[in-house]
Amino acid sequence: MAGRNGRTVRDLRRANRTAVLQRLYFDGPLSRFELGPATGLSSGSVSNVVADLVADGLVEEAGSVDSDGGRPRTLLRVAPASGHMIGVDVGETRVRVELFDLTLTELARAERPLAPQRHDVDVVVGHVRDGIAEVLATAGLPPERLLGAGIGVPGIVEHTADRGAVVHGQTVGWDAVPLEALLRAGSPLPDTVPFLIDNGAKTLGQAEMWFGAGRGARNAVVVLFGSGVGASLVTPEAEQGRAVEWGHLTVRVRGRRCRCGALGCLEAYAGAESLLARWREEGGRVPEGTDEETALTAMLAAAYPADGAAADPVALAVLEETAEYLGAGLSDLINLFQPERILIGGWAGLQLGARFLPAVRRHAVSYALRHPARKVTVDLGRLGPDAVTVGAAILPLADFFARGGRRPEPAPEYPVPAWRTALEDRAPH
Repeated sequence: MAGRNGRTVRDLRRANRTAVLQRLYFDGPLSRFELGPATGLSSGSVSNVVADLVADGLVEEAGSVDSDGGRPRTLLRVAPASGHMIGVDVGETRVRVELFDLTLTELARAERPLAPQRHDVDVVVGHVRDGIAEVLATAGLPPERLLGAGIGVPGIVEHTADRGAVVHGQTVGWDAVPLEALLRAGSPLPDTVPFLIDNGAKTLGQAEMWFGAGRGARNAVVVLFGSGVGASLVTPEAEQGRAVEWGHLTVRVRGRRCRCGALGCLEAYAGAESLLARWREEGGRVPEGTDEETALTAMLAAAYPADGAAADPVALAVLEETAEYLGAGLSDLINLFQPERILIGGWAGLQLGARFLPAVRRHAVSYALRHPARKVTVDLGRLGPDAVTVGAAILPLADFFARGGRRPEPAPEYPVPAWRTALEDRAPH
């Protein structure tokens, strides 16, 4: 039965369960007495909701605390083993899959390397499927125990009614790839376990806002600095973050060609791939036969030698120029969105780290308008190289909270595209 505002009793119960679960998750352990003011619910409602959640195995006792003159109050917390999520990072050099319990404690992980500049759809889909099967087997967890598998991908993600999540990843050669349908076909997961897919910069942003350096900020930009660059904008109107294709902002007319095909993109100057290419073009000694992460480590060591040796002037000059491009790019974010915080993550951002950050800050402030520049802080993210997988795992966790701790309905059956069926028909049996 619906009330005057159109909400049913079921809606109200779900909202109350969500409120209690979220407060216990982020602020717990808490007593029933503390949950009242924390959630705005009456003591009777709190007792009823807690009883339901305990009966469902989602909430458990976590000791007690003394009260003022009365009996000790029992503390409650979310039960870590009551749910599990998978987070997947379809990155630039590898596919990383991690299994987490409900408190985002890692239980197992698997990694599959990707050849440089090779993101063949079938290869990536296979890596994701195999990685999911591996982490479940390692942990001995039945697939039906999962709340969902969250996946962070490069590019723009479009959620469609007939094909699920479709990925437009121009820089990796993906043109309207129906990734959700492809993963669902032949998936090791039952239909009750959803695939939730979003942009990798956005999942990085979600992780930093929930658990990292973004906590407490209402307006923030989280930057992913890897082979390319991307960003996620978090505002009161977009609390879950909104991916912005910041790396394809034009910073030089008729400039270097970006891997997206356009000229003068920020990514063509500030991404790790272009940074190493410029070092090589200027005569730098880029290690042959190594991946980007190893090569960038070598470049950083050459520019800032730890043993007192002379710095490689070419490596140093390219890094300093890259810091200026990044700073100039951040100034556009400052002027456009006036964030409280800018956080830099991604494997390249973390590698360059504190050595790089002061110059980036200095250039960002010098290029930005004075008023918004005075209000913003520019720092590194805190969650390290696993931030994208943690953020991807937040996708099913947030969905679980929104359902009031209820399990999702069976996933829809999206049709597999004809080109995929044709490929499978030609595959050897």
